[in-house]
Order: sequence, then structure tokens, then C-alpha cells
Amino acid sequence: MTPPTVRIAPSILSADFARLGEEVRAIEAAGAALVHFDVMDNHYVPNLTIGPLVCEAIRPHVQIPIDVHLMVEPVDALIPLFAKAGANIITFHPEASRHVDRTLQLIRDHGCKAGIVLNPATPLDWMDHVMDRLDIVLLMSVNPGFGGQKFIPSTLPKLREARARIRAHEEAGGQPIWLEVDGGVKTDNIREIVQAGADTCVAGSAVFGAPDADRGYRTVMQQLIKAAATDVAPTASALR
Repeated sequence: MTPPTVRIAPSILSADFARLGEEVRAIEAAGAALVHFDVMDNHYVPNLTIGPLVCEAIRPHVQIPIDVHLMVEPVDALIPLFAKAGANIITFHPEASRHVDRTLQLIRDHGCKAGIVLNPATPLDWMDHVMDRLDIVLLMSVNPGFGGQKFIPSTLPKLREARARIRAHEEAGGQPIWLEVDGGVKTDNIREIVQAGADTCVAGSAVFGAPDADRGYRTVMQQLIKAAATDVAPTASALR
């Protein structure tokens, strides 16, 4: 049996911002499942990036979902703005919310899929009491704030444990939950990451920093998709 294709979500943090529309069209044409959109506020993380106006600007250029990762504190005020700007998925760090359950519901009330983001040293326990409100769990495999960092190996056992919790939840009749990983994902480690349980992989510099004869990222995207192929696939429901 051929395992389902893992979702590849190129992070535009590493894209050429002078031609961002062209960049997102290129990754969609190359096979990207999502556009990963990193929002940093120079408060929760030591960097400052992009906001809802940029999300609104790229929305007409792609049909694939926009996956907004909020590295901001506080988070609630930005959620309606990104939903209006065309986000399809919104994730946030639970440490940055006063009321995690309420923030998850706020995202869903605005028509987006909702999820939490767990930093390398953040325990999985944050999942336990909000599983019924989660559409996605994003595990950071680097410390957030900057692109181009190396993958932290201790993420692998954490991925396996998160996958076990999600599987138990689904087997008990719960809704499907995606398991995403972000940070240092490359062609030489994506297979191991997927085998550990990830069904969605964010790749920034690995995609946008790769040489490609047609400047369209088709070569590197196919390399990532091929490298991610594994007989030890996540549950079928996780790939819906």
C-alpha cells in the first residue's frame, strides 16, 4: 500500500519579499500543500516580520490554504484580522494566551482551523484538556524567531509521543488532528521526521534557498516529497 503524501508547507519567511506573489504561485505550482505564514512581533520572539495586510495581498495568488503561525503576545486581537485577510489555519503558542480554550474557540468562530504551537521545551501536556478543539498541533523543532536553524533531535521522541496521543484521541471517536513540525526540515531528515509521526512539514530555507533551473522550486519540492515517502505512515485520518 502506498502511504498518503505528506503535506509540505513552505515558509515564506525565507522567500524573496520583493516578489512575494510570484514566490507563492511558484510553490503552489511545485506541489506545496500549504503556504506557511510566520508572524513575529519582536515581543514574544526576537524578530519582527509580517502582518494581516501581507496575508491579504498574497491570498488572491494561491488556491492552497494559508497556514498562519502567530508568534505574538497577546494573540486574540490579531485572530479576526488574519481570518478576514484570508487565513485558513491559525496556530498560536499557548504561553501567549491568557485562556487557551477561548483562543482556540475564537479561531474556529472566525471560520479557520485552530491549533497550538509547542516550543522545544514546552510540554505536550498543553494538548490534554483542549483536544476536542484542536485541528492541528505544531511542534517547533527549533526555537522560534529566526529561519535557517538546525533541527533539534529531541523533537523526534516528542513527535512520537504527540502522535500516540492524537491516535488515542481519534480511536476514542475524536476528530482528526494534524501533526505539523517546523524548523530545520530538509531532504536528509524529513523521512525520519515523518516516521516519527509528522504528517505536515514546514520547510523554509530548504525550499526557497535551493537552486532550481526554472526558479520554480519544482526540483526541491519533489525531492522533499520523495524523501518523505515512508511505509510507516501516520494514520489515514491524519492526512485528510
